[in-house]
Amino acid sequence: MLTSINDLLIEKLGPLGPLFVVAVLGIILIAVTLPVMLKKRVDPFSKLRGSSRPSGDTSRDAPEKKALRTSSKNAKLDKFATFLEPKTEEELSTSRLRMMRAGYRGRDAVRKFHAIQFMLGILFLILGVIYAIVASVSGEVSTTTLILAVIVPGGIGYYMPVYWIERRVQTRQEEIQNGFPDALDMLLVCVEAGQSLDQGIIRVSKELKTGYPALAEEFEIVAQEIKAGKDKTSVLRAFSERTGVADIASFVTVMIQSQTFGTSIAEALRVYAGEMRDKRVMRAEEAANKLPTKMTLGTMMFTVPPLLVILVGPSVYDMMQLFKNFRL
Repeated sequence: MLTSINDLLIEKLGPLGPLFVVAVLGIILIAVTLPVMLKKRVDPFSKLRGSSRPSGDTSRDAPEKKALRTSSKNAKLDKFATFLEPKTEEELSTSRLRMMRAGYRGRDAVRKFHAIQFMLGILFLILGVIYAIVASVSGEVSTTTLILAVIVPGGIGYYMPVYWIERRVQTRQEEIQNGFPDALDMLLVCVEAGQSLDQGIIRVSKELKTGYPALAEEFEIVAQEIKAGKDKTSVLRAFSERTGVADIASFVTVMIQSQTFGTSIAEALRVYAGEMRDKRVMRAEEAANKLPTKMTLGTMMFTVPPLLVILVGPSVYDMMQLFKNFRL
């Protein structure tokens, strides 16, 4: 019986007919068992344990009860949170930091990222399976081609959000790095005009919104946190961690040292702003020096062949005509 079913599948769907049927059955089983796996079951002994635990042990067990995920208004994402988000607190904090560096600061940013990653992977995988089935039915296709047609789209769909986030992080960091010397100059002018560092940061965040919105947003967050009463040292360190730019990390170190040792903030800003301007000029010179090397390949591809055709072409044509006359 199994042999007849196998022969029937091969006749209808091609050589990989049984494999396609197994794949479809696997997808159906995953779709059926996924809600069961995600459904939280209440332990019947949990209430008994809670009532039997002494009151003195509550403080000792309090850190163990700390939830890794906070509830939000999006009930659908809360339902799939344990499946879509990282399992450990360290991985979750790393994912949140990466999303913040990309400019996504929402509470559900990590959940949405993993949900999009999961859905795109499944969608592209299904499209690959459909293409493989159609290709196998329409003609003879090798097994390697069919496997690649299924796996490669799934991998592309799964890693597309990762690539998007990495590009976003890189673009924001470049924007922040390019606008940071101008921000330091503005901050130095504000401090020398008699304003405090907090007021200068607020002013800089307003002035940079047009040219460098990412840097202006970061300065605005710093200003709001200082207004809320947080420690200035912790606020500056969080600013450095959110951006992930080496120049801002050095600036934070300079500001913390100036505040700790009581040195002049204006003098420290003046020296550091000059260094940042020189560093920006050096980056521009480095990019200009790399340009001829990058243009070499394009120059060779689009300039040398036409020159060869113009210079060598007539001689080659004359030689071909000469050899043709010799043969006659």
